[in-house]
Amino acid sequence: MIREESTEAIDGQVPIAEPHIGDAEIDRAVDVLQTGQLADGPEVRSFESEFADLCDAGHAVATSNGTTALHAALESVGIRPGNRVITTPFSFVATANAIRLAGGVPTFADINPSTFNLDPYAVEERIRSLDDPVDAIVVVHLYGLPADMDHFADIADTYDVALIEDAAQAHGAMIDGQHVGAIGDVGTFSFYPTKNLTTGEGGMITTDDEEIAAAASQFINHGRESDGYEHVELGHNFRMTSMAAAIGNAQLERLPEIIERRRENAVALNAALAETPAVTPIEPPGRRHAYHQYTIRCGNRDKVMRVLADHDIDSAVYYPTPIHQQPAYDGVSGTAPVTERLVDQVLSLPVHPGVSREEAAHIGRILTDEEVISYV
Repeated sequence: MIREESTEAIDGQVPIAEPHIGDAEIDRAVDVLQTGQLADGPEVRSFESEFADLCDAGHAVATSNGTTALHAALESVGIRPGNRVITTPFSFVATANAIRLAGGVPTFADINPSTFNLDPYAVEERIRSLDDPVDAIVVVHLYGLPADMDHFADIADTYDVALIEDAAQAHGAMIDGQHVGAIGDVGTFSFYPTKNLTTGEGGMITTDDEEIAAAASQFINHGRESDGYEHVELGHNFRMTSMAAAIGNAQLERLPEIIERRRENAVALNAALAETPAVTPIEPPGRRHAYHQYTIRCGNRDKVMRVLADHDIDSAVYYPTPIHQQPAYDGVSGTAPVTERLVDQVLSLPVHPGVSREEAAHIGRILTDEEVISYV
């Protein structure tokens, strides 16, 4: 729920994340329960249509979660065993896991230290250094900030590779007024409870390509061409439930308000931290940050977290270990020195709509008054 503003002293825990479920979501979920049609159905079709409109995409395919959306998207653009896919090492591990689950070979390129997103110059350098061809690039709009898609589109055209947007954290993010998710060949979203828009669990694939959309719809439904029992390809049950879609439809109506509150809280945090050594998030020209996370860079991170915790304010590190250094990725070659440096500096502060403006300012006052942040 979005908290009302208050002039009273800050009292109580300020969580790092908080699902925003109201009466509208509850009512729509109950309506679906009463129909008895709980699995895939008209409510899901409605959510797909509305989400496609949000992204100005020709097609949207709802899935069971963000990971299955990315896996299905990779399959749908033709990623097959042994195909090489370049992506970032600085993301939730699902980004690379989906590549491997589709049979691809994840290949990591470094990030831009100012945006935390995949660096297109590093990607092009990586492509040129490889002996075998690259088949796709998975670009993550990390923390809700759109990546440099113009540059990535040029790279994709030059090297004839598929361009996939992992927009799991970027609902409401835009580039020059265009919503992310329909800029590359295909985009994917997650509706996990902490995301800017939630269905409890769920995901979405967005694309302007009819063939990709058809392949994705088939793959998530056991390889069926229709609702019958003819299965023309291998596939999974990655479908979204009607109850999840009902929550999503209600959330879509509130998404502009949710994003605006996140952006207002980010402005408040920027102002409150202006006199500290913290490196606050940037918003490059033409890009609209959706602030799934408000992530700073700072020295003395552990001490900063302890001070915040002493004042009942949550903070978190997303992500402390780069994917290429995870045990599950032993043997995957590659280094990412920028990523490896930044994972020791990043710290996310509460920015969700449940944070009042007073609480956002309070967070900054604590860190300013105690002079706990040091330079990176």
